[in-house]
Amino acid sequence: MIERSQKSLLTKRIETELRRFIQVLYGPRQVGKTTIALQFMQTTALPVHFASADQVSSGQSSWISQQWETARIKLRGSERQDAVLIIDEIQKIANWSETVKKEWDADSAARRSLKVILLGSSRLLLQQGLTESLAGRFETIFLGHWSYLEMKKAFDFTPEQYVWFGGYPGAATLINDESRWARYIADSLIETSISKDILMLTRVDKPALMKRLFELGCSYSGQILSYTKILGQLQDAGNTTTLAHYLRLLDTAGLLGGLEKYSPETIRLRASSPKFQVHNTALISAQQQETFQEISSIPSKWGRWVESAIGAHLLNHTRTGALNLYYWRQGNHEVDFVLVHSGKVIGLEIKSGHTQRASGMEAFTLHFNPDKVILVGNSGIPWQEFLEINPIDLFD
Repeated sequence: MIERSQKSLLTKRIETELRRFIQVLYGPRQVGKTTIALQFMQTTALPVHFASADQVSSGQSSWISQQWETARIKLRGSERQDAVLIIDEIQKIANWSETVKKEWDADSAARRSLKVILLGSSRLLLQQGLTESLAGRFETIFLGHWSYLEMKKAFDFTPEQYVWFGGYPGAATLINDESRWARYIADSLIETSISKDILMLTRVDKPALMKRLFELGCSYSGQILSYTKILGQLQDAGNTTTLAHYLRLLDTAGLLGGLEKYSPETIRLRASSPKFQVHNTALISAQQQETFQEISSIPSKWGRWVESAIGAHLLNHTRTGALNLYYWRQGNHEVDFVLVHSGKVIGLEIKSGHTQRASGMEAFTLHFNPDKVILVGNSGIPWQEFLEINPIDLFD
């Protein structure tokens, strides 16, 4: 049985709190959202109705009302005062938030204590529905990619294995057969996330361009490219606005992000060239011809994976909204990552031994007077130890 800290958090919120909010559990595919909900069902004494919208036609908003009524019947037939309704992949149903609002308000008016959990993998579509129709009626629980500590506890991963194979629990048992592992990542995670969480739910005029952008972004993870250079690499007659939009969609699906340049001036920041950053290093490794053993034995190549793993570790902690992540570059000076939290600024430089780049820390310090500058690797914090640190704790 796979467990995460969010399971106990979900159980506490559903069983001990008053019926005040709809609980929305969201995050990328294959990180354990459904598993946690099913484990909750096995342990709770409350009557539960679970339903998945994964195979339901988009236009069937009445399906939600049918599931809601089934949960009400279970509540009426129980001696308990509360019951739970869990709907998985809720964003697959068009206008889902309007139907949820109608049923939730009907229960409130009738004083029915039906607790509701909504699961979804499309952060963009969930946020649209939550802010437009359900304001004041929900709270969110983000379930991100598994951290190194979680993979170590559940599957006895080493730091090196985590850097290469990433944080997908469903693929952990396949790592001894790398070709099979790579096919699982490509077919069950990458292709499914793009086809089901983006293309089926959002208008994308050039799906081939977006897929190529994802592949390019993975190959350049940890590097800064202007949108003009990206278009040149893609050899497509698109435009920079389209590319920026597609990159945001890939980011909301938990696949590929584009870090912005740090600047106190918001306008300059938003106009910056993006620094590609995968959410999970498995997305890079699964597309390689070389094996874990081959790459890890070449310092010049292995350093790229280490930096991407640290970037992914930081990026996944930004999804709570408490932490912002950037990069900084001016001329020949560069800082790999810039963390901002509650008005405080930390610069991070990654030195895994694969290069001896001139550090941009002195220039960054002169420009911005950050609260801290931290070196990871070489004579600084070992990167293996850094993967065990919650980035928020760096601000203490």
